[in-house]
Amino acid sequence: MDKLFFDTNAPMADLDRVDGRAKVTGAAKYAAEYDLPGMTYGVLAGSNITKGTITAIDTKGAEKAPGVIAVITHLNAPKIPGYDEGTNPAKGQTGGKGLRIFNDNIIRFNGQPIALVIADTFERATYAASLIKAQYNKEAPHTDLVDAMKTDKPLEGQRYNEVVRGEKDAWKGAPVKIESTYIMPIHVHNPMELHATTVRWDGDDKVTVWEKTQGVKSTQQSVMQAFKLEEKNVQVNAQYVGGGFGAALRTWPHAIAALMGAKKTGKPLKLVLTRPQMFTLVGYRPEAIQKIAIGANTDGRLMGMMHEAAAITSTYEAFNEGLVKMTLQLYACANVTTKYNIYQLDVSTPTWMRGPGEATGSFPLECGLDELSYALKMDPIELRLRNYAETDPENGKPYSSKFLKEAYELGKDKIDWKRRNPEPKSMKDGEWQVGYGMSTGLFGAFRGQANLAAKLYADGTLLLQSAVSDSGPGTATAMVQIASDAMGIPANKIRFELGDSSLPPGPTQGGSSTTSTLGAAVSNACVTLKKKLAEAAKKSPVFGGDVAVESLDFSKGELSLKGDDSKRLSYGDVIKGAALSSIDVIENAVPNPAMQKYSAYSYSVHFVRVKVHPLTGVVRIDKIVTAADAGKIVSYKTAESQMIGGVVGGLGGALMEEGVIDHRYGRWVNNNLADYHVPVHADVPHIEAYFVNKPDPVLNPVGSKGMGEIALIGFAAAVANAIYHATGKRIRQLPITPDKILEANSI
Repeated sequence: MDKLFFDTNAPMADLDRVDGRAKVTGAAKYAAEYDLPGMTYGVLAGSNITKGTITAIDTKGAEKAPGVIAVITHLNAPKIPGYDEGTNPAKGQTGGKGLRIFNDNIIRFNGQPIALVIADTFERATYAASLIKAQYNKEAPHTDLVDAMKTDKPLEGQRYNEVVRGEKDAWKGAPVKIESTYIMPIHVHNPMELHATTVRWDGDDKVTVWEKTQGVKSTQQSVMQAFKLEEKNVQVNAQYVGGGFGAALRTWPHAIAALMGAKKTGKPLKLVLTRPQMFTLVGYRPEAIQKIAIGANTDGRLMGMMHEAAAITSTYEAFNEGLVKMTLQLYACANVTTKYNIYQLDVSTPTWMRGPGEATGSFPLECGLDELSYALKMDPIELRLRNYAETDPENGKPYSSKFLKEAYELGKDKIDWKRRNPEPKSMKDGEWQVGYGMSTGLFGAFRGQANLAAKLYADGTLLLQSAVSDSGPGTATAMVQIASDAMGIPANKIRFELGDSSLPPGPTQGGSSTTSTLGAAVSNACVTLKKKLAEAAKKSPVFGGDVAVESLDFSKGELSLKGDDSKRLSYGDVIKGAALSSIDVIENAVPNPAMQKYSAYSYSVHFVRVKVHPLTGVVRIDKIVTAADAGKIVSYKTAESQMIGGVVGGLGGALMEEGVIDHRYGRWVNNNLADYHVPVHADVPHIEAYFVNKPDPVLNPVGSKGMGEIALIGFAAAVANAIYHATGKRIRQLPITPDKILEANSI
């Protein structure tokens, strides 16, 4: 297979996305765009009940339809060795058995796949799938979290069930306190690219998969486990990923179905989910009902906090996330109690979605702090600064870096916060009520393990290779920028290959850790390349003898002796002079052991100015400023894009997005992009993103910290807080729609 590479002629100072041209011209190929000789097409038919068992399934009409090659159900599905072993390769990192597709007749959620139809065209497969008829032993569905909290017991033995720091109910004795309940509905990833799997088997034990995945190596491992194959016989490709947001962090059952179908027919197969199937088959941010209580002294010092959360999961998996973590981590408060329960309902399994856990948990926390600030008659920023944590409240460790105060000041200045009249309902622009709101976001800064191959050629070009995928943030661009800065090689002479499981193992792209993790490998590889260049330079008459790397400058693709600029050679000439065609490096970067002494977080501060119409309840976002402490900014353009994209997602969650299930039937009501509203260009104002841009000296050699998650975390609260300032109405249920504003009373 041809290797994918990116290059660019953009100047080093402001590097354009190295994959940008391929994406905007259509040269980029995604998982569903590979056409193989003899291609067949798979379409999944789903159940039209929510809970029960299949008593009979009629596939005759589908089998007789034109072009149909095979129909797979639980009655004739090929055995999956991984299933027989008692494991489920499509389960992901959650507790429970997972959905073993076509493994039994049990229906666990509405739309669960009950058949895979394979035909010679997509249209024929779609038609044939509509002919599948099933009879069921139907049971009453249970999909309502409110009812579950009244009648069900939460799942036991889960993370974060209850954590108590200090005194449990200290907030109750505070002279100033607030207590409120907040509701966040289901949010669905809805990336532009539908999930797709293209499969080709070569015999019984060798397979190539083109998959939409955020983890090339993790998908390879899932396929190996499912079909008991050797690593060398499983090739996974994900050269381009059209958005993930967490939905592509695991290998879902539909991918196993595609592999199963291609193996059964012996022909290449392509399976693309429909948009409605994207709502049920690849996870979502789970619905959550949360109670927050905060108590403080009259000077604003926090005396105690309580954060209780309840969220949904499926009956076959126990998905949970760090929903209450931010309450434990962000502010200096000695007495904090958190409780997080999950309830098993007849729904498909949720999964991580951008800002997982913290995006949900920050909504009540940051709205609660805002509400407390009004009760104290104190500026919301001042309240946060009075409770600023100088060390990690959870473990007392110092931070590897923390420049949150600088982010507050940066955003405060750019939004012109001093113009804000602290009194709610006091500011107007014509007939519109004007309000300012702000909030803080926090997410752990991580660094994992990564492998990277680097090859510096005699023509002066540099090749970097790692089996990582890029779901949108610009990983290739960032890696090219790091190498360009480190080696002094123009970016147009650097290529980065990715999305290929045969390359050195790279990290899964999630948790805002790719730049930190893979960037460390690139940085280390460049250090090693410099050492090898210095060693090769010993054979050159220009340098000769001992050439210590410390005595050399590396810039503009050239090596020169410090203090004697006349001794200078291009990297290519050094390599040729040593009778080499290239200098090769394999780098294995691991987390810095020194980080055991520190805690590390990235931070965001979101500022919003809104206009609210008092007669219609319509909200217009007038201005958005977001400021981040994300360590050193490696690539400004892609970093700015990350922050803007996160804000747009946060805007959708605050004002528009809401997954609706009809609990009478357990069936989705708005599983399409006409009824599930997301922001379009007309909804989004100009967004200003700013960075403190100070390196973290410990986390990784580049000094970067993650920003993909913090771009969204906390933003919904900033909007809600701005609406309160404008109207005096505290809206505690998302999305904040005009009807909720009109019905709410001022508080």
